[in-house]
Amino acid sequence: VPSVRAAPRLPAAGMSVVEHVREMAAAGLHSNVRLLSGLLLTMSGNNPELFSPSQKYQLLVYHADSLFHDKEYRNAVSKYTMALQQKKALSKTSKVRPSTGNAASTPQSQCLPSEIEVKYKMAECYTMLKQDKDAIAILDGIPSRQRTPKINMMLANLYKKAGQERSSVTSYKEVLRQCPLALDAILGLLSLSVKGAEVASMTINVIQSIPNLDWLSVWIKAYAFVHTGDNTRAINTICSLEKKSLLRDNVDLLGSLADLYFRAGDNKNSILKFEQAQMLDPYLIKGMDVYGYLLAREGRLEDVENLGCRLFNISDQHAEPWVVSGCHSFYSKRYSRALYLGAKAIQLNSNSVQALLLKGAALRNMGRVQEAIIHFREAIRLAPCRLDCYEGLIECYLASNSIREAMVMANNVYKTLGANAQTLTLLATVCLEDPVTQEKAKTLLDKALTQRPDYIKAVVKKAELLSREQKYEDGIALLRNALANQSDCVLHRILGDFLVAVNEYQEAMDQYSIALSLDPNDQKSLEGMQKMEKEESPTDATQEEDVDDMEGSGEEGDLEGSDSEAAQWADQEQWFGMQ
Repeated sequence: VPSVRAAPRLPAAGMSVVEHVREMAAAGLHSNVRLLSGLLLTMSGNNPELFSPSQKYQLLVYHADSLFHDKEYRNAVSKYTMALQQKKALSKTSKVRPSTGNAASTPQSQCLPSEIEVKYKMAECYTMLKQDKDAIAILDGIPSRQRTPKINMMLANLYKKAGQERSSVTSYKEVLRQCPLALDAILGLLSLSVKGAEVASMTINVIQSIPNLDWLSVWIKAYAFVHTGDNTRAINTICSLEKKSLLRDNVDLLGSLADLYFRAGDNKNSILKFEQAQMLDPYLIKGMDVYGYLLAREGRLEDVENLGCRLFNISDQHAEPWVVSGCHSFYSKRYSRALYLGAKAIQLNSNSVQALLLKGAALRNMGRVQEAIIHFREAIRLAPCRLDCYEGLIECYLASNSIREAMVMANNVYKTLGANAQTLTLLATVCLEDPVTQEKAKTLLDKALTQRPDYIKAVVKKAELLSREQKYEDGIALLRNALANQSDCVLHRILGDFLVAVNEYQEAMDQYSIALSLDPNDQKSLEGMQKMEKEESPTDATQEEDVDDMEGSGEEGDLEGSDSEAAQWADQEQWFGMQ
């Protein structure tokens, strides 16, 4: 028996031209709708009696939809506004002229585009135009009982961005009331400091009624830890989820783990988890900006360049590829280009923390410290539990000799995020800048190294302190211990500096060589090696190696780095400013 193919539905013979437009819109023929509806609206303008008010309303909506599809958002808003005015006039007409009971009018009224949907589309246009206040205003005008889940979700996100936390919480809760498995709404509530137990209570009925959803309560608990900055418990909870057979190799969970390890200062495990996630999903974009930054910090600039190219092939409409490319430029000391790329990323996603940090660091290294401070403060607002945001701001304060502001900020971070190796080291870093607080810095660093003997930033700062005190043997012991279970360019270079100070020239040369093998672009290791090669018998000046070799320790580039592309990118920078 031959297979019977369903014949395509043909338009009815008696269809009006507006109904033809509606059919094409439903079929996704946007370019065709745009052309025809544009012509019909011109006809209507020349002869107002040609179409009824309801037909004119429909034509305006379908035309606006086609403009929206073509990303002509300002034009679309104009046509949607005209459509709503037409709908208002239509409503008044129907109130004045009561229904005649004509059955033909019922289907027409039923197929009219939803006024609520039109307002939602207008709000989408406003967000694309970065006019969030107008988007909130249009959605606020929809009565609460008529708001669909997607309207509440958009409102919640807009309120959150505007700092209206109470309204945002209310809208997220309304989304969960209508759709209890809306996980992004759950994350939204947790990010606004709503207790995990309260959020879990809103999903408990669904968890109990649907099989294989018992993991959800643990998932909520994990992300509650994430948003309170309890990285250790968050990592342990997500690891317990990831080990369950049904959720093993989940890319989102691996990405979250990678981000948490990064926040905890465990860069090795962070890179490992990002690589796992990448292998599972070669088109992954989320989190790749952090991954690129970590690779750049390790001096793997070729890998960063390859990652950037791969991400641009996936999508150039996300911030991540631009940030990765910017990290490559930054660690190649091309700061103007890094600034441009960071600004472009912010233009694509104003909530990209990594883009703000990149642009802030580039501005700081170009000597534009006050502008950099604005970017780091915005990063802190978006990610109050991320220590690197505070580190960037504190480095700006120190660069402008605002030690008091740096101390206040470091103390606040210490109290807010708790006494861990990272916060102790950050506070010690500021204390090292003031001769009065040197002993306090030493105590803080000892505490940090007791908690985490392998924490590189703490080791670097302790080595800096020992260098000031000329306790080179203690410094060598500290660095050898730190390098026992890890290999790091900065630590090998500093060990080389200390070995030079105690006349161990051959081993110092070996350490510089190891450092350069890990990061061929490490200028200070290269300088140390070249100095030793030039001087067969090193002088006292060589032994008194500049302490500055350890300050910053490769965390960021040199402030005075030249930039051959400055002129090329400086003109474009104004177009992508944050303000």
